[in-house]
Amino acid sequence: MELDAAYDNAGHIAGAAAYPDRWADAATEWRAVEAALGRARLNLPYGSGARQRYDLFYPAGRPTGLAVFVHGGYWRRFGREDWSHFAAGCTSAGWACAVPSYTLAPAARVAAITTEIAAAVTAAAGHVAGPISLAGHSAGGHLVARMAMADGPLPGDVAARVQRVVPISPLSDLRPLLRTSMNTDLRLDAEEAAAESPALGKKCDSVAVAVWVGANERPAFLDQARWLGAAWGAPVRQAAGRHHFDVIDALRDPTSAMIADLLGA
Repeated sequence: MELDAAYDNAGHIAGAAAYPDRWADAATEWRAVEAALGRARLNLPYGSGARQRYDLFYPAGRPTGLAVFVHGGYWRRFGREDWSHFAAGCTSAGWACAVPSYTLAPAARVAAITTEIAAAVTAAAGHVAGPISLAGHSAGGHLVARMAMADGPLPGDVAARVQRVVPISPLSDLRPLLRTSMNTDLRLDAEEAAAESPALGKKCDSVAVAVWVGANERPAFLDQARWLGAAWGAPVRQAAGRHHFDVIDALRDPTSAMIADLLGA
C-alpha cells in the first residue's frame, strides 16, 4: 500500500535478517546467567492470557526502583524471550527491570495491547518499590508513551510512581499506518488510530520524557519522533550512526546517555 516502503525498516538495513536470531541468542545467554545467579524471576503472570507474562531481573543489591522495557515488532512479532539482555544496562545501574510479552496482533488490537502493558507495569510494580521508569522500542515506544499520557491506562497509585519515560523510535501517530498493508493485522480504524496516538494527546505533567531515534532511521521514524517531541515539549535525541535495529544497543550500557535519560543517572 501507499506507505509500506516508508515504514519498512528491514528493507533498508544491511543484514537485517540476522538481527532477530542475534537478539534471541544474546537474550538466552544473558537470561541463563542471571537465572543462575538468582537474579531473575521468569514467566511471571500479569493476566490469564498465554502471552500475558513478564520476566523480572534484579540488580546485585537492593534495587533503586523499577524499569520496564517493552519490545517492538509492530505489535505483531517477538516476545520477552528475545529481549532479556536489554535489561542489562538497568540492572548494572542498580535497578530492577521487567520485560513483558503481550498478545500480538491480529489476536489483539492495539488498544487491547495498551491495556495489557498497563497490567504488566502494575504487576511488576507490586514486586519492586520506588520510582518507575519505562522504555520501549518502536511499537514498544508507542506503548510506553501511552503510559505517560495524562489520560493513560495506569492505576493512579502506579502512575504516581512513574517518573521517566523513554520512547525509542516510537510510533507516536498511528494514523499513517492506516495506509499500510500491516493494518490488515492491526485492524486500526480512524477512531482507534487517533485515540492510540500519543502525539495527539497530552503528557502527564509529572513525567519526564526524552524521545530517542537513530539518526540513520527511515524518514518516517524521524518524523514520528519529532511529532512526539513537539507535541509534548520533550527533547528528541538522535543517536549518531544508528538505525532502527541498533539504536537500542545503548540500553545495555549503564553509562549511556539513553540510560541516563531513563534512570536519571
